[in-house]
Amino acid sequence: MSTRRFDAIVVGGGLAGRAAAVALGQAELSVLHLAPKGATDRRTSALMGPSVAFLQSLGALSDPPSFGAPLRRIRIIDATGRLIRAPEALFDCREIDTAAFGWNLPNTALAEALDREAAALPSLVSEAKGAQSIGFEDGSASVALSGGEIAETSLVVGADGKASLVRAAAGIEARERKFAQAALVADLKLGRPLIDTSVEFHYPNGPFTLVPAGENRANLVWIDDRATLEAAKSNIGALPSRLAALSQHLFGTIEIAGPVVTFPLSTLTVSTAGAKAAVLVGESAHAFPPIGAQGLNLGLRDVADLTNLLPSKREAGWEEELSRRYAERRAGDLARTGATVDALFRSLIAEMLPAQAIRAGGLWALKLLPPLRRQAFVAGMGAR
Repeated sequence: MSTRRFDAIVVGGGLAGRAAAVALGQAELSVLHLAPKGATDRRTSALMGPSVAFLQSLGALSDPPSFGAPLRRIRIIDATGRLIRAPEALFDCREIDTAAFGWNLPNTALAEALDREAAALPSLVSEAKGAQSIGFEDGSASVALSGGEIAETSLVVGADGKASLVRAAAGIEARERKFAQAALVADLKLGRPLIDTSVEFHYPNGPFTLVPAGENRANLVWIDDRATLEAAKSNIGALPSRLAALSQHLFGTIEIAGPVVTFPLSTLTVSTAGAKAAVLVGESAHAFPPIGAQGLNLGLRDVADLTNLLPSKREAGWEEELSRRYAERRAGDLARTGATVDALFRSLIAEMLPAQAIRAGGLWALKLLPPLRRQAFVAGMGAR
């Protein structure tokens, strides 16, 4: 069996992996995208303005209104019942002179749009295969594919999740911290619409968030301890009334409009985002609870930085130099975003009064100080 040669091999079939494959293919690299078929991802992603602009630059999101719902306001309600509580806060996109903070988009539609762009690139080969092993030597890599074939490349892009084979093969250390909490996600129909407003109720074990999905539809992300969520999921008949109570009956009756799924929560950090002839994007480089809509947004910033750092001329050793520069470029963003999300989550579930006071004080400051609020908007949207 002959060995095939590519400029880059992207390992992982999620949205970050798809975006990386398309971006590298559009940069006129020969690319092999290894994307084993998995379960349909029925979740949605709240993509902020810079992420939407990046996908538009790839041709994958020409008309956001045809894909999903705008996010024009963010409402935070402290429902913890604690002694020290934060004020209710409403943030409006008009404060920073923009039409929307971002868009809530179905992951299936995003995947299909990226696949259409991939199919139009003659230099990009997508295969429903996995990587079995990866070896690095002298600035190149050999990837053993399922089925026994070997593919060689100058650069390996790891988009293969928390248990990344690429990360392990490149010798990059990762630290994962698992939480007692889990997340429950579902599609809902509301008696009263959210009207382009993401509403986040803060409870002692995590946020209960309703994200607008158009008309009277909403996507639920409910974070609580695992036993509570599994019990709620098992009693599906009583779940709508439970959700209505948690949303303080602000949106009338609630109906379940799709599968109810739970998944565990953890944070993952890496020692570096690049080493040898490998770079990491998406959850192979970072993971954290779904707070502040940062997950896929951060992954798309990974891909944007990777493509921006590609050399115009690929001379000997270009792949290791790219890996080094990419790791340096991503270090600050990964550290800031990870620390911010971790601090927000820990302050919400913390039982100590000082932590609760800091969180409440922070929300009061955002509510009362417009310059600080605008700065937080820009940081949360991932603008650079």
